[in-house]
Amino acid sequence: RLSGLGAVFLIIASSCSASVTPQDSNTNAASTDPTVTETLDDPQPPPPALDQTRVEAGAELYHQYCSSCHRTDLTGDPDWRIPNDDGTLKPPPHDSSGHTRHHSDQQLVALIRDGIEIPTSRMPPFGSTLTDDQIMAILDYFKSRWGDQERTIQWEVTWREAQREGR
Repeated sequence: RLSGLGAVFLIIASSCSASVTPQDSNTNAASTDPTVTETLDDPQPPPPALDQTRVEAGAELYHQYCSSCHRTDLTGDPDWRIPNDDGTLKPPPHDSSGHTRHHSDQQLVALIRDGIEIPTSRMPPFGSTLTDDQIMAILDYFKSRWGDQERTIQWEVTWREAQREGR
C-alpha cells in the first residue's frame, strides 16, 4: 500500500513519462526557435578561456590600429549614438557599455576585415593590414575587458552562428 506522498509521486512520474516522446527527450526548449539546432546531445559549451598572450597581442594591435577612433580605453566616442552632420555615426565603444557583445566573432571579424559599406559608417576595411587571427586577438582583448555576462551573451551568439554554419 502506497502512502499519500508516494501516490502523488507515482502520479507525477507517470504523467511526465507519458507526455515525453523520444523526439522530445532529445530536444531542449531552444529548439522551438527554427534557427537553433541545439539539442541536449550537443549543449552549448561555456565561453572559451582567453589566452593571455593573445589578449596582450590584441591590446597592442588595438592600440596601433583602432584606438585613434575607438579610444584607448575602448569607450568609443561619448556621443556615438548621435549622428554627425553628414549622417555618419561616430565610433562606438567596444567595452561592456557598447553593443559589440551582440555580434558573433564571425560577424565582427568580417566587419573589421571588410569594413562597413553603409552610408552611416566610416569603418574602413583592415583586411589588407590585419589577418583574421590578428583580428581575433583584438576581439579577445575586447572580451578580456568585459564582465562574465557580456562574455556569455557574445559567446552564445558566436556559438549559435557556428552551429547554423555547421562548424
